[in-house]
Amino acid sequence: MNERNILVVAHAGRDDTVAAARRVIELLRSAGARPVLSVDDRAELCAVDGDFFSSVDTLIDDVAVDDLELAIVLGGDGTILRAAELVRGTHSAPVLGINMGHVGFLAEIERDAMDEAVERVIARDYVVEERLALAVRVKDAAGKVVYETWALNEATVEKASRERMIEVVVEIDGRPLSSYGCDGMVISTPTGSTAYNFSAGGPVIWPTVEAIAVIPLSAHALFARPLVLGPETSVAIEMLERTTGTGILWCDGRRSHELPPGARVVVRRSSRPVRLARLHPTEFTDRLVRKFQLPVAGWRGASA
Repeated sequence: MNERNILVVAHAGRDDTVAAARRVIELLRSAGARPVLSVDDRAELCAVDGDFFSSVDTLIDDVAVDDLELAIVLGGDGTILRAAELVRGTHSAPVLGINMGHVGFLAEIERDAMDEAVERVIARDYVVEERLALAVRVKDAAGKVVYETWALNEATVEKASRERMIEVVVEIDGRPLSSYGCDGMVISTPTGSTAYNFSAGGPVIWPTVEAIAVIPLSAHALFARPLVLGPETSVAIEMLERTTGTGILWCDGRRSHELPPGARVVVRRSSRPVRLARLHPTEFTDRLVRKFQLPVAGWRGASA
């Protein structure tokens, strides 16, 4: 029987997260599974409790990414984004988020249900939800690909200097749409529609909708409305040669690349979605209400 490798993603910044990581690892071992930590996480956790965490195997050194069965994440949406990066491979393992902070959109359950969550992982009693991700390429002025990455939430082209805006032109499926003097452009997935896109005034997109949104940031243009595009659309943002500012590409707020004048960022749907493990599939409407504390008092329910 093949060993069941379960990645545990946690950081040592909070005592409750360290205690939760210890508990999850103990439960996995008692069930016959093999807990795994990233090299960085194990180093940080060992600084807190070396006697316990030093015996845990590490990702890549001891276990290949494609040999992971699942990742259990202890944290909020930021930690889940980090976990999605860690497991991304040919056969990306699903990610199960256990919320250790305020309510997030990606975390599946709260910390008080942690033991039950591990039991259900061992029993393989969960469903996997696939989320659209973005493939991102940067080309230089000569058209050479100089950087490639991906994003679950969004790819953002932003100005690098606070005092200078950038000038860009947006291309949709090989055709120019409009040029903008702006602070930046956000290209968002439905998953990211409640993140940077939301703060920028973009639309909230239900996760079941396959779409890509493009949102200008503080644009000096008449046509500066958010766009919602089909999932197979190719979006390109070109840094115009005449722009006086330098830009920077950020993906999920984690991966970045500098964009000089003439650079071109091409974004399209990735062939590899991000996979989320779900124990209690709930309506996205309920997540919105809970996250933003939306007023629903007086609702009587649907009529017969």
